[in-house]
Parts: sequence; C-alpha cells; structure tokens
Amino acid sequence: MALYAIGDLHLSLGSSKPMDVFGGPWTGYVDKLREGFAALGEDDVTVLCGDLSWGMSLESALEDFLFIDRLPGKKIVLKGNHDYWWSTASKARKFFEANGITTIDILNNNCCLYGETALCGTRGWFYEEERGNAHDKKIMLREIGRLEASLKAAGDREKIAFLHYPPKYMGYECTEILELLERYGVRECYYGHIHGKGCYAAFQGEKNSVRFKLVSADHLLFSPIKVRD
Repeated sequence: MALYAIGDLHLSLGSSKPMDVFGGPWTGYVDKLREGFAALGEDDVTVLCGDLSWGMSLESALEDFLFIDRLPGKKIVLKGNHDYWWSTASKARKFFEANGITTIDILNNNCCLYGETALCGTRGWFYEEERGNAHDKKIMLREIGRLEASLKAAGDREKIAFLHYPPKYMGYECTEILELLERYGVRECYYGHIHGKGCYAAFQGEKNSVRFKLVSADHLLFSPIKVRD
C-alpha cells in the first residue's frame, strides 16, 4: 500500500468545460490521467488536492466522480476554489453511496488515516491584509479553523498536510497556516492551484521545518506523485 498525491484534475465529463482548450499539457488530459493512475494498485491511497470537477452540483459532477471512482485505489478529496459542487461532507458521502461510488472519501474538518499516519488538510485561501477585504479575511479565518480542527483530530500521530492553495507563493505568505503546520509538527505539505508558467515560481522546499511540494496535475504531467511507500 502506497500513498500518492495530485491536485487540479479539472474534469468536465458531464459538462462543457474541458481543459483541452488550453492546449499544451492539457491536450488529452483525461487519457493522461487514466494512464498516470494505471501504475497504482487497488490498495494504494491518493489524496486529491482540490479542483476535481467543473460540475456546478454533485449531480452535474457525477460523471467526473464515476471516472475518479474507476481509477485504482482509494481517493481522499479536499475542496478547491473551483469545486462548486461541494456542499457538505455528509451530503457528498450520501451522494457517493447512492451512486455506487465506493473509493472516494472527504477530507474536511477531520483527518484520514494512512496506517498510523494522519492525513490532514483543507482548501486554504489567498489573503493579504494590506490588500484584502473583509470577505476574504472571513474565508481565511474559517480555513485556518478547519486546518486546526484537522490537525487536532490527528492527535499525537505523524501528520502530513494537504492544501489546495499554497501557503507561500512568490512574495506571499500565509503566516497563520505556516505557523499552524509548524506548531503541530507537520513535516510535509502538498498543495495544488498553481498552473502553467506559475509553476516555475511555486515554492518547493523547506520552511519552518516543513517541506512543501506542488502537485497540480499539469505540473506532474498527470501522474500522481508518491508520498509514502
């Protein structure tokens, strides 16, 4: 059993917003995802770091979830900024059960276990105090609370963090999230959201004893990256 991560699948199998229109690495990306996951086994676990489907509701995202469900292994999903289908974890789980989707679970205000290791995370948000507004600040505070709830749920276990938004990008830092990760002893954090030329500016390295890694699908050429053997 191995642990993997990838984000930003941006599926559109039940709607009309395929990423192929952007060309480049996105051309034929659904087939590339299928091929990238082919190396995984049925006992493996993949954390999907948000922006999974362009569907505006669970119902309109069904074909995308069926595609994800058919990929090898178990999938743990967290919310991205384009996951408009997202409502509550309980509604998603009921929807999955009703549609025979058995390999997907939700990471939200909780942690999921990979052996004795806790998988923690939340969406995150970009907020710069000098340029942000009250709405963005409210969202950021809520995301910080969700991340701490996830980290607390892990107890004394080893923790790996997964986010959608990077807590550090170019000149931006979310000090609250960075401090949370350090305080709870997180040593690895995987995030998505960044695409294209922005990947060259993504922070991938160590800060406050935490190692950060970008796992957007186009950056990984649509093959999940192995986190643990």
